[in-house]
Amino acid sequence: MQPAARTNLAETAINNIRTEITANCWRIGDRIPNEATLADMLGVSRGTVREAVRVLVAQGFLETRQGSGTYVRSVIDAQDSLLRIRRTGLRDQVETRCALEVEAARLAAMRHTPGIIADLRQLLVERGEYDAAVHDRYVERDLAFHRAVVAASGNHAFVEVYEFFSASIQEVIKATVTGELPEPDMAAHVAIVDAIASGDPDRAASTTRAFMAPILSELDRLLAS
Repeated sequence: MQPAARTNLAETAINNIRTEITANCWRIGDRIPNEATLADMLGVSRGTVREAVRVLVAQGFLETRQGSGTYVRSVIDAQDSLLRIRRTGLRDQVETRCALEVEAARLAAMRHTPGIIADLRQLLVERGEYDAAVHDRYVERDLAFHRAVVAASGNHAFVEVYEFFSASIQEVIKATVTGELPEPDMAAHVAIVDAIASGDPDRAASTTRAFMAPILSELDRLLAS
């Protein structure tokens, strides 16, 4: 680990510690050196180390355990990963969204409650049909519906992964409602809710897959032309 530069000490300390983590110098579950040791290694004050650790905890790299120390929680830079995801093609993003939503709908069919179904139907009422005059609001409400479908799966990891992809998925939704790709109509959205409400996981999965099929087909046509 390099001593921190004298300018912007906290930022340099953050970057140096983060580099050690992402380079697997410390692995997940390892306790990092204590505050005094890190201060000596970086050539900064303990207050600067404390601030750097606070930031890295907020970013998900570290976690502090009272009376025990600070431990590595993740070695993945989520912001960098998200940037790379945004650089992937629209086809890849749609396929990822399809995989997530198909399996989420399958699980939702097995785990839903009457309240969940009522909430999904209400979200569709609020979403309404596409209106160019309220484009951004429409996109937000459409995404809220799809998030709710994923949440209905009852799988917290699915929810977290979907949230991670949400920025890319929102770009996909924007593309589908601005004429670049076909936008599934209200009936197609209602069909997903009906399939989940049926309690048949295969029906829920196939209905959601069919929902995505026109978008994938159009993307294939555009890429081939």
